[in-house]
Amino acid sequence: MGGAVDLHSHTTASDGTLTPRELVRLAARHGVRVLAVTDHDSTDGLPEAMDEARLHPPLTIVPGLEINCDVPGAEVHLLGYGVDWEAEWFQGFLREQRAERRARVTRIAERLGELGMPIDPDEVLALVKEGSAGRPHVAQVMVKRGYVKSVREAFDKYLHANGPASVPRRRLTPAEAVAIIRRARGVPVLAHPGLAGRDALIPELVEAGLMGIETYYPEHSAQQTVAYLEMCARLGLVATGGSDFHGPQIGRAQHPGFQAVPPSAWAELQSRLER
Repeated sequence: MGGAVDLHSHTTASDGTLTPRELVRLAARHGVRVLAVTDHDSTDGLPEAMDEARLHPPLTIVPGLEINCDVPGAEVHLLGYGVDWEAEWFQGFLREQRAERRARVTRIAERLGELGMPIDPDEVLALVKEGSAGRPHVAQVMVKRGYVKSVREAFDKYLHANGPASVPRRRLTPAEAVAIIRRARGVPVLAHPGLAGRDALIPELVEAGLMGIETYYPEHSAQQTVAYLEMCARLGLVATGGSDFHGPQIGRAQHPGFQAVPPSAWAELQSRLER
């Protein structure tokens, strides 16, 4: 089942495999009418996506991004919607985030070398050029070198948060990410909480200004979806959702709109944005 609302997608501006224009065209073909472009630590894909969307009415692009945070033993991701993404201070923050991502690629490459799987950091960075580098790019090189058979295997065996090849990045707490999104006049939403297993942090994040939880998600179970819906109702949060589409061969979502998301999710998010 798919849907006309998809509030989580990625392009080549971070670790997606499609350009912003290709993403928008594919979304339009699958009947998506509201698409949030939420690249990791980057808004560089937004101008092109918005320009392409004008050719596919009534498709609307929601400007957004995804910020990765480290907590002990896991990663917590924050989605930011409707941010003042052109503000110079905000772009400065994103540039710092991307620089740390590139430095982390080098540290991961060193760790992989110690594990007997040498890779060249420049080969990884060549995949992203000036975009937002990340572990999926490292995984692609690992597949190319024959160390693993798939990106999923690379993560499952080596690159997950506690994996032997994963290294910490400069610490940015989830509460700090919430504050940055709020400063940028955006709506902060906790991304795919079922993957992180850190629900105990949610009350603290609500105090910091969290406004929503990504409830409808391809890797959430039916029980998790119900639990997060109830949590949103109890805490006065928006229950959002999206495919987290990275590309046809990456992850569970095979296209934008793959995850069914009720139109009410977009309506509630809009009301928060308008405030």
